Amino acid sequence: MLIALTDRKAKALALHAGVRNEPHRVVVLGPVLAQVWRPTPATVHALAGVLKECTVPQARSAAPAMRPTGAGQTMCIVCATSPDLIEWQRVGGALGTADLPPKKRPDAVDALVALTAARHGSAVVFTSDPAAVGTYLKALKAQDVHVVQV
Repeated sequence: MLIALTDRKAKALALHAGVRNEPHRVVVLGPVLAQVWRPTPATVHALAGVLKECTVPQARSAAPAMRPTGAGQTMCIVCATSPDLIEWQRVGGALGTADLPPKKRPDAVDALVALTAARHGSAVVFTSDPAAVGTYLKALKAQDVHVVQV
């Protein structure tokens, strides 16, 4: 999704605009950002604009996961806490048991994205590789997580 946003793809821009006013900001995991970030002016400019509307869980300078409300500032417990040892083991287990598409290699970042979505519940994952993320969700026995291809 971040690559599509930096490339100004219409579908990605429309999806991102559609979630701008949701109470919970879009979650961009640190490893996902690291995979996409390049120190080129065009990439930095595009991602800086996108990241203003997102949260990077547990990154000190990131926007809070929840937008302020009339009742005050709420908090997302999932974004405020890191995975515990058992959840990291679940990611490793998913890497070993996921029925990946042919020629796909296990990807710890995709599995971490799936775990984060499963921890949130009622989540939507925007990705260019829905088959891979879907297999990790299945391996994690995640429920109520939707995958949208961009």
